[in-house]
Amino acid sequence: MLGKRPWKMAAGAAAIVMLVAGCGGGSDEAEGSENTVVLGIAEPKHLIPANSTESNGSQVLSSLFYPLVNFNEQKQPVEAAAESITSDDNKVWTIKLKPGFTFSNDEPVTSDSYINAWNNGAYGPNGNDGSYFFERIAGYADLQSKDPDGEDGPQKAPEPKAKTMTGLKKVDDTTFTVTLSAPFAGWKSVLAYTVFYPLPNAAFSSPGVLNEAFEQTPIGNGPFKVVGKWEHDQQIVVTKAAGFKGPAPKVEGITWKIYQDQQAQYADLVAGNLDVQTLIPIESLGSAAGDLGDRLKKSPSSDFAFVGFPTFQKEFSNPDVRRALSMAINRKEMTDQIFLQSQTPATSFVSPVVAGYRENTCGKWCEYKPAEAKALYTKAQGPKEIKITYNADGGHKAWVDAMCNQIKASLAVNCTGQGEPKFADLLTKVDAEQPVGLIRLGWIMDYPLMENYLGPLYSTTGGSNYYGYSNTAFDSLLKEGSEAATPEAAIKKWQEAEDILVKDMPVLPLRFGQNTYGFSERVTNVEVDLFKKVNIYKIERVAS
Repeated sequence: MLGKRPWKMAAGAAAIVMLVAGCGGGSDEAEGSENTVVLGIAEPKHLIPANSTESNGSQVLSSLFYPLVNFNEQKQPVEAAAESITSDDNKVWTIKLKPGFTFSNDEPVTSDSYINAWNNGAYGPNGNDGSYFFERIAGYADLQSKDPDGEDGPQKAPEPKAKTMTGLKKVDDTTFTVTLSAPFAGWKSVLAYTVFYPLPNAAFSSPGVLNEAFEQTPIGNGPFKVVGKWEHDQQIVVTKAAGFKGPAPKVEGITWKIYQDQQAQYADLVAGNLDVQTLIPIESLGSAAGDLGDRLKKSPSSDFAFVGFPTFQKEFSNPDVRRALSMAINRKEMTDQIFLQSQTPATSFVSPVVAGYRENTCGKWCEYKPAEAKALYTKAQGPKEIKITYNADGGHKAWVDAMCNQIKASLAVNCTGQGEPKFADLLTKVDAEQPVGLIRLGWIMDYPLMENYLGPLYSTTGGSNYYGYSNTAFDSLLKEGSEAATPEAAIKKWQEAEDILVKDMPVLPLRFGQNTYGFSERVTNVEVDLFKKVNIYKIERVAS
C-alpha cells in the first residue's frame, strides 16, 4: 500500500548522490607547498559527519576523519580506528578503540567521542540528514518527535522523550557497547559510513548542542586538518595533522577546489590547474583520450543513476504512469550515444558490485517499448507535460535533454529539463514538496550490502527516499533480511523486497556507472574507489 513518508530530509547518497561541479577561486595555501595536490569537488551541502550524506562532503570529511572500519578488496570490513568490533548475537556489539588516537586539536579520541556524536546525530530536532543511519540502535525512536502538522497547519513539534540512545553504553575510555533494537549481521559494515565518525568536545557549545562555528572548521581524528575555514563555493584547504596514528598519506596537503560547472573543472584539469577530476563530463568524453592520454583512467564504481517519481503527487501516483515512462526511454541509446559506453543500462534496482545483484530484475518495464508505453500511458491518463529537474552543477543537461526527446517521441507529450544551480538547491525544493516533476538522482553505496541500495532509497523512513514511496510489505522484508542469521538468508529476503519495487516502480532505473576520471602530470598513484572517492593515502606528487 502506497503512502506518504514523513518528509524529514536525510540523504545518498549516498550516501548518496553523485555529482561534481565548476569554477572556484580564492587563495590556495596548500598549493604553496611542493608536496600538495588539488582535487575537484562541488560545493558540499554540509561538513558535519551526521549531516553529510552526499559525495562531496563525504570526500572532504574522509580527509579529516578516520573511520572505525574500512573495506578490503573482497569488500569485507576490516578494523581501522577500531581495535576490534565483536558480537555473539549480532545485537549487542562491543567496540574497542585503538589506543593513542587524538583529534587534530590534540583532544584524545575516547568512547564518549563516538557516543556524544551519535546521540547528537540521531536526535530528531537537530534535523541531521544522516539521522536515519542510527535507526537500528536501541532507543533511537525516543529521540524522534512526531510531526504534528495537520489540517490546522504547522504546529510546534513536541520535545522527544529522550536525548540519548539507550543502546549506547560506555565501558571505559576506549570501549563501548552498541545494542541494536534487532539483530543485524551487517552492522560492522555500516560503521564505515561517514555519519559514524567521532566528534571532539570542541564540537559542542554545551552537552548535546553543536557549536555553530564548528562546521566551518571541522576538527577530526583523521590524517589532515583544515587550514583556515571552509571558503564556500571556492575551496577547502587541509594540511597534514601532526600525530595521526593511522597510515600516513604521501602528500602534505590537499586543496579541495570547488566548482560550479564540470566543464570548467575539466578545462582546469587539461590546463594543469587541477590534479584530479573524478568524473569526466559527458561533453568531454570524446576528446578526453586525446587530451589526457594514459592519464585518463577507468575503475569500478557502485554508482546507480535513476530518476525518482514524486509518488505523493496525483499525476505520478499510478504505477502504470511510472511503468509507461520507464518503457518510453531507450537506455542503451543514451549510454551509447551520450556516455560513449562509459556507463551501462540499469535494468535492476541494485548495483552489480554487491552480493545479491540479479540481472534484469526490472523485466519488461525497463525495456524500450514505445508503442506499449504510449498505450499504457494513455490508459493511465498520464500528465500532458513532464518536467525533469536536475542539478546543473553535475553535468546532467545532455542526457536529460536526450531522455526528454525520447519521452516526447514515445508518448507524444511535452517534456522539459529544469536545471537547479546546485544539488542542495534541488533537495531543498524536494524537501518542501515543491512541484519539481521527476527528480534526477544517483546513489553511491555507503557500505557494500544489497540492503544499502534498498533501505535508504525506498523504506518509508529511508534517509534518501526523496519521492515519498512507502510500502509496508517492502519495509517488512527489508527488516527480515536485516535480522536474518546468515548473509544468504538476508539476501533472499532483500531480493524479495526488490521484487516489490519492480511492481511499484517508485523510480526509473537508468544507468550503472564506472569511474571515468583523469589526473594531471603532477601526480601519480591515483585511485578512485567504488565510493567514487580519491584514495588520499596513495596519491603522490611526481618529483620535479
